[in-house]
Amino acid sequence: MSTTFRSRITARLGRSYLARIQKHGIGASTLRLLPEDLLMPLRRDGLDPVRELAGTRANAPLSKVSLPFGMDAWVVTGYQESKAVLGSADAFSTDFAHLATNAGVTAEQSPGGLGFSDPPVHTRLRRILTPEFTMRRLRRLAPRIDAIVGERLEAMAAMRGPVDLVQEFALPIPSLTICELLGVPYEDRDDFQRLAMDRFDLFGGTTAPFGAMSASMDYFREVVRAQRRKPGEGLLGMIVREHGDSVDDEELAGLADGVLTGGFETTASTIALGSLVLLRHEDVRTRLRTEDAVTTPFVEEALRYLSAVQMAFPRFARQDIEIAGVVIPRGDMVLCSLSGANRDPSYVVDDGRFDLHRRPQAGHLAFGHGIHRCIGAELARMELRSAYPALARRFPGMRLAVPPQDLAFRKLSIVYGIESLPVHLR
Repeated sequence: MSTTFRSRITARLGRSYLARIQKHGIGASTLRLLPEDLLMPLRRDGLDPVRELAGTRANAPLSKVSLPFGMDAWVVTGYQESKAVLGSADAFSTDFAHLATNAGVTAEQSPGGLGFSDPPVHTRLRRILTPEFTMRRLRRLAPRIDAIVGERLEAMAAMRGPVDLVQEFALPIPSLTICELLGVPYEDRDDFQRLAMDRFDLFGGTTAPFGAMSASMDYFREVVRAQRRKPGEGLLGMIVREHGDSVDDEELAGLADGVLTGGFETTASTIALGSLVLLRHEDVRTRLRTEDAVTTPFVEEALRYLSAVQMAFPRFARQDIEIAGVVIPRGDMVLCSLSGANRDPSYVVDDGRFDLHRRPQAGHLAFGHGIHRCIGAELARMELRSAYPALARRFPGMRLAVPPQDLAFRKLSIVYGIESLPVHLR
């Protein structure tokens, strides 16, 4: 068998394998085919990365992983190495076409938006969105965010028995905030939660991530058509009024989907996991309740320590490129472990504890880095700075309603989270 023919066969088998994942999700039988080196960065021990991640980072902060049927990827676990990859838009591409080629999916399933596009398309779309995410524009949402947080706290106070902080607090805050930001109907909040969460959980059953992307895009196409007919006061309406047909419906739906993807599940998981930190550390909860100056350090340490987004969007090498003395061949996929980078000893002295006084040498990578750094980072910070202290003040005596070992955390999810967080509020 010739080398060329063999490579065609392995490529076809690889596409079929990934298409199977797309259709049926990842179950136990599929997981057995994936190398542990690829799955390990998505595993956690409670709030902490598994120990193997630190070992891998110490031995090889950039390591090659052989995928089934001859495909290769690189897992990056070091801080400086991750910054180098994420900050090199000229050397690495995030264009969805690479995923379509390798996974056997169609271009029509692309979610569009900023996360899966390269310059100059990315540059043009980000330029359209950036004015809407400046602090001057976002300040108009601050009173509404505080009101949403207050409404959720009062609703919980009226409940009897244990209250699930995930369902009653962490999920509604970003969901309602995004509804407010985009200018879509309040009653659609349940759809927001479902559409955002399905794509991140690798145990998706019959609703695999690509299928969730398609469903989300279908929904936003309808929203965009409604905004074209009658532009509202939200982000979509403002873009329609200010840019007209220079942004077509598909691009606008992709931008809306990107806001949902980047701003809902990530923030909800961080709120929930940060609430668990408060439950575990009464001294921290007391300081957050009584000292306004503690809010920002708490939020930044929570973002770094929790790293809810465990893996950045995949990158593909545009050409052979050397990172940290390792040559990544053209076309190879690169996956940056943000949870690994944010615990790297070369970046921060990390003893595994949550520490309000920790002062890293540079900024954490919880929001990514480079041109694809989360455009909604400041909006997320606003939500966290509102939610955490308000929760601590409203319910100073809250405590877990179940033994800690009974808490169920998400398995093998790009966005890490906790399934439920039942508490006694008083």
